[in-house]
Amino acid sequence: QVQLVESGGGLVQAGDSLRLSCVGSGRPFRTVAIGWFRQSPGKDSEFVAAISGSGGMTLYADSVKGRFIVSRDYAKNTVYLQMNSLKPDDTAVYYCVARQGVEIYYSSAMYAYWGQGTQVTASS
Repeated sequence: QVQLVESGGGLVQAGDSLRLSCVGSGRPFRTVAIGWFRQSPGKDSEFVAAISGSGGMTLYADSVKGRFIVSRDYAKNTVYLQMNSLKPDDTAVYYCVARQGVEIYYSSAMYAYWGQGTQVTASS
C-alpha cells in the first residue's frame, strides 16, 4: 500500500507560480512511480505529469510542457510539481497518484493510489 498527502495549492494570479508537494509512505520510494492528475468540476481526471521510480524518466501533458516540472527528493519521500506561468485553464484540484512499479503511464487506471487533492486556482 501507498499513502499520499498533497499540499501547496492556493489562489494565485495568472502568470504566477506554485509548487505542489506529495509526501509518500508505505513502500520504498524508489519502487513507486508518481503522477499528477487534475480534475475540474464535472470533468474526468486529466493527466498532468509523472515521474518514474528511479526519477530518470518524466512525462508531461502537452498543455503543461515547458511550464511545469516534476521532480522527486528521495531523502524526503517527496515528489514536487513546480508550476510556472499558471493560466486560468490550470485551475483544478490536483491529485498526487502512485503505482507499485517504476514505470509511468498517461492513464489514470494505471495508478491505484490517490491523495486527497489540493486546490489550485489561477485567476486572470
